[in-house]
Amino acid sequence: MASPNEIEPGLVIQGFTPPLWLRDFKLIAFDMDSTLINIECVDEIADAAGRKPEVAAITEAAMRGEIADYKESLRQRARLLSGVTVDQMQQVLDHRLQLNPGAAELVRACQAEGLKTLLVSGGFTFFTDAVRDRLRIDWTRSNVLEVTDGALTGRMVDQTWGDICDGEEKRRMLLQTCADMGIAPAQAIAMGDGANDLPMMGAAGLSVAFHAKPAVREKAMVAINQGGLDRLLEILV
Repeated sequence: MASPNEIEPGLVIQGFTPPLWLRDFKLIAFDMDSTLINIECVDEIADAAGRKPEVAAITEAAMRGEIADYKESLRQRARLLSGVTVDQMQQVLDHRLQLNPGAAELVRACQAEGLKTLLVSGGFTFFTDAVRDRLRIDWTRSNVLEVTDGALTGRMVDQTWGDICDGEEKRRMLLQTCADMGIAPAQAIAMGDGANDLPMMGAAGLSVAFHAKPAVREKAMVAINQGGLDRLLEILV
């Protein structure tokens, strides 16, 4: 028997009574890896270097919230990518990266109602730029891998806003975007799957966990545990 909060199979809510009106929101912020897309890009880049198991183990621990210093965990993984070529990253982009089911449909529905879109990722601009262009997302924030002579150096490049997009930077970017738009954070939706998404999800008016880690599902107002991202539209009408 479904629990009281499981309004449909694989769709769990807490803290509110549906439906909500999509038009009452003005911004939707997405995590990228394992949320909008089907892979963890850092793990797939590591596969090209023959280091996927080692990198994936760190990624999994970070997403479960078992690593306190996310920035150091990302630096550690980036070091293991040293020597991977830009051509190999392009192969990941062309042949492994796919939008998750319902991603395009949800983004289009939000855009049709006038919502702006934000992509905030602990991943890398090489991939977020491609996803941005494909979905016509308004703003992105992610990390830059340093490239020399067509190959990764194992380092990341500092940007004007800071060094690494971690959970606190995701939250800051969400709040800054709301301020720039002249809207309240309560008018924003934040969607993610890992522990580093919790700060921005906690700042938004509606938090959505997509096939997420247990700690994220427990704290989200909406948990999509089966089906695609567009299942959110069963709640937002």
